[in-house]
Amino acid sequence: MSENAYRTVVVGTDGSESSLRAVARAGALAGACGATLVIACAYLPAEADDREMAQAQDALRDDAYQVVGSHPAEDTVRTAHERASKAGAKDVKTLAVQGSPVETLLDVVRRENADLLVVGNRGLAGIKGRLLGSVPADATRRSTCDVLVVHTTG
Repeated sequence: MSENAYRTVVVGTDGSESSLRAVARAGALAGACGATLVIACAYLPAEADDREMAQAQDALRDDAYQVVGSHPAEDTVRTAHERASKAGAKDVKTLAVQGSPVETLLDVVRRENADLLVVGNRGLAGIKGRLLGSVPADATRRSTCDVLVVHTTG
């Protein structure tokens, strides 16, 4: 494997079909590079109150939905693991992490010493996305490693 190949690839999923398309692309890339694929799902605790839910939904601005509870998050990463494996990923690690999507992704990138972050483009289109930002835009802007934006919508 060349020293230029990616060693650790991180991808986030919220269980949506759009995010699973990004997972499949990340899985294929990780498999081709011989890299470890880390699939992360951010979730709010199931006992989150209405105010916390409203804040999370407001922060996400319709770009994604927030997974609530560790069990749904575990189901989400299990489904994503299957999708990534079918796409070619050999070494897959899954993480269900309590927190907001962007902070969770960036934290996982740091902790796993990742050299590639894969995000879907949902939320990047349109004037609203350009003005207000979105999960992929925020993650891309703040990432300390390379970012691949996968065309997962439209």
